[in-house]
Parts: sequence; C-alpha cells; structure tokens
Amino acid sequence: MNKPLNPVARPAADQFARIAEFALDPELRVPADALRHMSTLLIDTLGVAVGATRLKVGRIARDFAADFHGAGSDAHAAHMLFDGRKVSLPGAAWALATQIDNLDGHDGYYPTKGHIGCAVVPALFAFAERHPDLTGPQALTALAMAYEVAARAGLSLHATVSDYHTSGAWNALGVAALGCRLDGADTETLRHAMGIAEYHGPRSQMMREIDNPTMLHDGSGMGALVGANAALLAMRGFTGAPAITAEAPEVAAFWADLGAHWTVAENYIKPYPSCRWGHPAIDAVRKLREEHGLNAEQIEAVEVRTFDEAARLFAGVPESTTQAQYSLHFVVAVMLVHGMVAPRHIADEGLGDAEVAALIPRITAVSAERHNARFPEGRWSDVEITLKDGRKLTSGDVPASGGPGAWRPDADVAAKFEAFCDGILSMDRTRAIWSMRDALLEPESRLADLSALVIPAGDA
Repeated sequence: MNKPLNPVARPAADQFARIAEFALDPELRVPADALRHMSTLLIDTLGVAVGATRLKVGRIARDFAADFHGAGSDAHAAHMLFDGRKVSLPGAAWALATQIDNLDGHDGYYPTKGHIGCAVVPALFAFAERHPDLTGPQALTALAMAYEVAARAGLSLHATVSDYHTSGAWNALGVAALGCRLDGADTETLRHAMGIAEYHGPRSQMMREIDNPTMLHDGSGMGALVGANAALLAMRGFTGAPAITAEAPEVAAFWADLGAHWTVAENYIKPYPSCRWGHPAIDAVRKLREEHGLNAEQIEAVEVRTFDEAARLFAGVPESTTQAQYSLHFVVAVMLVHGMVAPRHIADEGLGDAEVAALIPRITAVSAERHNARFPEGRWSDVEITLKDGRKLTSGDVPASGGPGAWRPDADVAAKFEAFCDGILSMDRTRAIWSMRDALLEPESRLADLSALVIPAGDA
C-alpha cells in the first residue's frame, strides 16, 4: 500500500512558489516539439468532441447544462462547442468534458493511468471567451502548462493513496491552473484555486467504473467543473486548504522537473474510441489479421494475454456504448470482423452486429506477469488465434499504438479526425478545423479563429 500523505502537515511554501512561477510565467517557453504535439492533441480532442455529439450522454450533458448551469450575465457565459448555446463558464466546461470523456477516444499519459486533455481543452475554450485576443501560441502554452500541472498532480495522487482514482480527481488542478493563468491571477490566488480543486475533486474509484461501466466514465466532467469553479472562486477571494498533492514534502520529487521535462510531448493519441487498456490487444489482432488475411469465419478461438486491469474489462456482449468502450472482448471482435474500430462500431447500430456478437464467446483474456510488469508505463498484450483448420497464429508482444514507442504517422491521426467528424461536420469544416493544427503555431494566429469553427452545431 502507498504511504498516505499527512493532510495536516505544514506545506512547503518554496515548493509551491516554484509551481506558481511556472504556471503563471507570462514568458513561459514550451519546446517546439512539445508545442507542436500540444497543437495536435488539441485538434484530436476536438475531433473526439465532434464524434461524441450524437451520443445520448452528450445530449444529456448539453441539455442539462442549458437547463441547470445558466449564467447570470454574458460576462460569465461561454458557448457549448458543436452546440452553440450559451451556459455558465463552468457549465460549458463540464458539458464538453463529459461528452468527450464518454467517447473515450481522447489522449492520455501512461504514468498517470488517465487523461488530461478531456478536461483542460473544454476549460480552455470556456475561459478563452473572456480573452478574445488570445493568440494561438498563448493558448497552446496555457494548455501545455495545464497538462504539466495535471500530470504531476496525478502522479502525486497515485503514489500516495491506496485506491486508484479517476482522472477527474487530479486533472481538476490543471483546469484551475489554466483558469488562473488566463485570467491573470497571482500566486496566492493560484494556491487557493489548486487547494479548492484538490479538496473538491472527485475521488471516485476507477475500477468500480471498470467493473460496472456507466456514463460516469473517468470523472473528467466533474474534474473540469470543479477546476473551473475553483479558479473562479479563488479569484473572488474564496480560500482553500493547500493542495497536498502539490505542496506536501513527500511529493516534491514529482514536481522537481517541472519546466525541464515536458510530459505533454509523451501523451498518446488513441487510434480507437475505447479504453486504452484494450488497445494492445486490438493492435495485436489487427497485425495477425493483416499478415494472414484472416476473416472471422476462420477463427475457432482467441486468447489475449494482457495485464490485470485489461483482463477485468467487460467480457460480454455490450448493451450500451459505455459497456462497449470499457470492453476487451467486444473491441477485439470488432477488429477481427471489420478490420477497424470506429465510433459507428460502438454506437447503437454497432451494438447489434450479429457477426461480432457471435465471435465474443470464442475470446478469452488472461493476465500475464510480463505485461503486468510493464504497466502503467506501457500497455502491452499478445494474442494467440486458433483457426478452425488447427493452425495457431501468435502475434508476439505488441504495445498499444499511438504513443511512446509506437507513434502513428500524422496521416493516421488526420484520418482518425476525419472519421470522427464524418456525418456530423461538412468536409470543408472538418478540413478547416484540422488546418488549425498548423495555423495555431503561427505568432499572429488567434484562438478565436478556431472557436468560430467549433462553436456552431454540426452541419452535415
């Protein structure tokens, strides 16, 4: 069991001063490669948001925000992306983060066992409505800063508690830091904001959701809401206890390389809209399918050897999109039948695919110690397929693609973006949004130009 932090320990003021200097520095410089990847992560996250607009949970979240998260004035309002309605700033961040979180195609950082972009990207667009002159590089720098703060908060939490908490428990701190930076808060305000965000962050148990998949997902909707609330409250003088995951002496090592090691450059981009834990198995069967020209009718049995957490993913025929995303058997079957796993495969029509359902009982998943040893720094699996003619095909150990050690080319990321937007946005608008990946890096670019493309509802 991890050694718990002492919640009443005297915080390390110097330790937080270094965090604040990094988070609020108007001259903060992000290395070119990290800034470029940040821009790719931003546009990829928006693609996931588009793909999730038609999900039931996306409609619930947006309508709920419109009904119950109204703003008292335009000064406190923000648009919901790909919807157009105005709600409160925290409500807009919550609705979009909940929507993105529930398609499960968004980026992540291996060591945190979770996700940052699905909370901080919605917060960026919500807070940015107060700053119409924000340039592309300024927006990307603020996002990169939030990724770095959230990543270290996540590492600190995982190292000091005995349970495995959802991303919302710690990406809320990145959202709070983002809001404070954009609104020009001072060090003391940031300190209170991060303290509020940590205190109210959803300490929800991830494996509870894995075992019983629902729309709660990874808690990032609440992370975005809590983080935005925390920044806005702190800027009004509301005080909060110091964030021990940032200030406790026991976690100093996780913050020591802030500004030197840019973790944002190591965030993976998911090729498939499902839990990352199942991706190495998907990639392994994809490899065998392509190498041997397999089709589902040839397959007698499939054994997936993976790590403990992946082996616990939902094993039956899913009855909902949520169950389909937190599956291993289902997505492996989809890859074997269709040669891809796209949003349409986990939506309503995909759930009724008889050929996929027939294959699921032939798939088993077991834990392997060598794959456990690589987790969480990596996600690996290997697959053995037994054919009806008696042949056995083995994949060897395969890492999840789209991240460190197995990056996918830009063309694949662009193809994913187009696939997620297909049927929702026109091709002209889809390409215009994708082109902002490069445009935002230009000094004179404005985030508002991207906002104009992503605020209106779908047009396909």
